[in-house]
Amino acid sequence: MGDEAIDRYLNGGVDQLYAPRLLPDMDKAVGILEEKISQGAPIRIVGDYDIDGVCSTCILFLGLRRLGNTKNLGLKALIQANQLDPGKISVYHIGFVTGPCLNAGGRLQTAKLALALLLAKDQKEAWELAAELKALNDQRKDMTQQGVDEAAAQVEQLYMNDKVLVIFLPDCHESLAGIVAGSIRERYNKPVFVLTHSEEGAKGSGRSIEAYHMFHGLVEVQDLLSKFGGHPMAAGFSLPLEHVEEFRRRLNENARLTEEDFIPKVWIDIAQPFENVGEELIGELERLEPFGQGNEKPQFALKDLFIRSARVMGKNRNVVKLMLVNERGTALDGVVFTDGDLFLEEMGDKK
Repeated sequence: MGDEAIDRYLNGGVDQLYAPRLLPDMDKAVGILEEKISQGAPIRIVGDYDIDGVCSTCILFLGLRRLGNTKNLGLKALIQANQLDPGKISVYHIGFVTGPCLNAGGRLQTAKLALALLLAKDQKEAWELAAELKALNDQRKDMTQQGVDEAAAQVEQLYMNDKVLVIFLPDCHESLAGIVAGSIRERYNKPVFVLTHSEEGAKGSGRSIEAYHMFHGLVEVQDLLSKFGGHPMAAGFSLPLEHVEEFRRRLNENARLTEEDFIPKVWIDIAQPFENVGEELIGELERLEPFGQGNEKPQFALKDLFIRSARVMGKNRNVVKLMLVNERGTALDGVVFTDGDLFLEEMGDKK
């Protein structure tokens, strides 16, 4: 990446966005819209039920209505419902606090709730919808944790020696299968397929590791599947219930994975002394956001640290607050998002 590309990322503006007409058939779409508008005909907007679909549907709706940059009552209500400071909203809050609330409606009930919130023109309506979506997200978190616990129990009891984990959770909400699969993948660093009951028999979602091409894995057993799709790191599929055990057996037979593939790999960008950690560094990192595929979050590391104290927090005991001390005696607070009790157990074993 050259200096020009870096400057474009850090200091780019709206004028640097790609032209909309680069999209295939954009001229046809514009022509259809112009015709319908001139006829006074209604225009239907069809969007996906997840946060991407809800937000893009809202943006398109507002664009067609020429509402411009009106302050959004729904988002303000959602920020308040989550007890956030409006002046300190970060990428983290969007990705892990307000975003999941918008997603929860589509996952557990209907995406119309999130869309109605984003389009709300009445403050009372916005507050009520925000409270409902937050409650749904809290419910979603509880249901997800229950699914993760049940999945982990199955793995520990039945599938620890499997290279590819196939877990059937009949009572898990199908929209949560991917989240559960991701959590189990992180815990065991193995490819994971989580299946739930559906009208078609069983419906599943998978999350993979770098060494396993998930879509290719499904192609090899496609005779067992009703339908499937995906890419190297994730997939979705459905199959008859009677094929589940055969699906598990053949995926594991076909898997060309070694024990080394299951060892988690962490790529460290640079060693970062405690003394360098401060508001200036945090500000510089914030300029690089949002992080994700193609712009990975920087990873810093430091050796020879001592854990002075550790305390498990959170309703689901999945947060550990640490007091870390380096070899020069400099202390720094730290947080680990993991199974808190397991972390303390492993920490005790290493003392």
